[in-house]
Amino acid sequence: MRAVILRPSVVRSRLCLRPPHILPRYTSTASTVSEATTNGRSLLTRTKNLVLGTSIALALSFGYLYITDTRASIHQWFVVPVLRLAYPDGEDAHHAGTAALKTLHSFGIHPRERGSPDAAGDLEVDVLGHRLSNPIGTSAGIDKGAEVPTPLFALGPGIVEVGGVTPLPQAGNPRPRVFRMPSQNALINRYGFNSEGAEVVAMRLRQRLREFAYHKGLGINEEAERIVLDGEAGVPPGSLVPGRLLAVQITKNKDTPEQDSEAVSRDYAFCVKHLAKYADIIVVNVSSPNTPGLRSLQNVEPLTHLLTSVVQAVKQVDRKTKPAIMVKVSPDEDSEEQVSGICEAVWSSGVDGVIVGNTTKRRPNPIPKGFVMPEKEASLLLEQGGYSGPQMFDRTRALVRRYRKTLDDGPKQLLLSAVSGQDKQIPGPPVGDSVESSIKEKPEPTKKQIEDALSSATSTLRSDWTETPGESTPQSSNIDNMSVSDPLLSHSSLSNPPPTPLPSPQRKVLFATGGITNGRQAREILDAGASVAMVYTALIYGGVGTISRIKEEMREVV
Repeated sequence: MRAVILRPSVVRSRLCLRPPHILPRYTSTASTVSEATTNGRSLLTRTKNLVLGTSIALALSFGYLYITDTRASIHQWFVVPVLRLAYPDGEDAHHAGTAALKTLHSFGIHPRERGSPDAAGDLEVDVLGHRLSNPIGTSAGIDKGAEVPTPLFALGPGIVEVGGVTPLPQAGNPRPRVFRMPSQNALINRYGFNSEGAEVVAMRLRQRLREFAYHKGLGINEEAERIVLDGEAGVPPGSLVPGRLLAVQITKNKDTPEQDSEAVSRDYAFCVKHLAKYADIIVVNVSSPNTPGLRSLQNVEPLTHLLTSVVQAVKQVDRKTKPAIMVKVSPDEDSEEQVSGICEAVWSSGVDGVIVGNTTKRRPNPIPKGFVMPEKEASLLLEQGGYSGPQMFDRTRALVRRYRKTLDDGPKQLLLSAVSGQDKQIPGPPVGDSVESSIKEKPEPTKKQIEDALSSATSTLRSDWTETPGESTPQSSNIDNMSVSDPLLSHSSLSNPPPTPLPSPQRKVLFATGGITNGRQAREILDAGASVAMVYTALIYGGVGTISRIKEEMREVV
């Protein structure tokens, strides 16, 4: 049989015509190798994608945690300079910062104090019947219209002050009205109380409260609002945060004449009517240097009249617990007569305390050692408006000491005035030997005159005094220690004391603002007699991490 030899081309042709199931075995092996190679590449790609995706997720997570942490240095050393560069006008930068904070909060990516550093309780203070988590506050002006109180509380302060709020909307002074001095970390402003008005701000605060009630499962109606306002939700009705308080600052409209005391009182009462319900503290501002005539309200008679009217208006607030009342005073009215007159008005009216102080019309002179002021900034010192910055700290501390002493002496001086038959509207607490000399000029009072005077004084001051068993305050020791050795009480007619002893007076509260930039200074302000140290310019220049930094520094101060 003859062998058939096929040409290579014929073999290839016949192989191509064979069905797949009878192809030679080597084609299957090639296919398997190709498939394995493809699968290997696919696995490598998937691994790369997994690693890349995980890396991106981790980067985003850590980035989120870093950027939203107030302790991140990026807030002070990057965000603040960028805002200053992007917005040459300080007011534009302020608006941009507020808008950014508001937007970030709406998405839940706003800066916040992480780790609950206040949980240890090492900075807790008792203020106005509340246990505050810490004694640091933000001053009014940071949030004029109560747009971002919740994001501000997230930065860690014990108190947030919003405002100032005027009864009716007003535009304030013409722009430009804010001037930055970066070399001094200082500001000059003459805003002139630009405000959207009490009703608009009250609507915002009411909406905030109702949203809180809704998220707590209480509903969003008036009954839910009442539950929160009456304290049944377990939080202060203003701050809505345990251990924190919300202060709302109010003032008069620019065109309300300061000479018309009744018109001025109506302005403040209007603000109280709309805003006090949603505040833990009402702050009566009579100290802005940018509203003509406003500081004249710090004189004893108009101030007493104004504060008394505010106290009466607050009593009408439809809430179980009424907000506390404080008056904000100027650092420039610092004579003995002015300080004594303000303290007298505080005691006479029954308000709870004083905020010392505000921006100053004065300019730092000389520039503190170590500061260099560029020529451009030096020219800004000629701008009208209130100055705020680190250079104010020493004055603030000194004023706190003076107000602390004068307020602590207040009840005794009013009592002495009543007993000696003098008019209550005295120019201020006597100093040195003036008490004895003033008494010697008057005839000795009879026993009945003294008892009537004591009874009258007790009745007048009772609204400001509170029985505090076991608590010792400077005022209580002043009055409790009054004995026959005191000049006024050394008469034989006092052998039988009044049957009902006077209650211990409630110590007036002091907040301080002006030049406080670090934890050491905050400690010094508290040691001088304040209960709360408030910051404004430090927050503008230090960014959202300022509060956390100050508290950390306070913990490090021995």
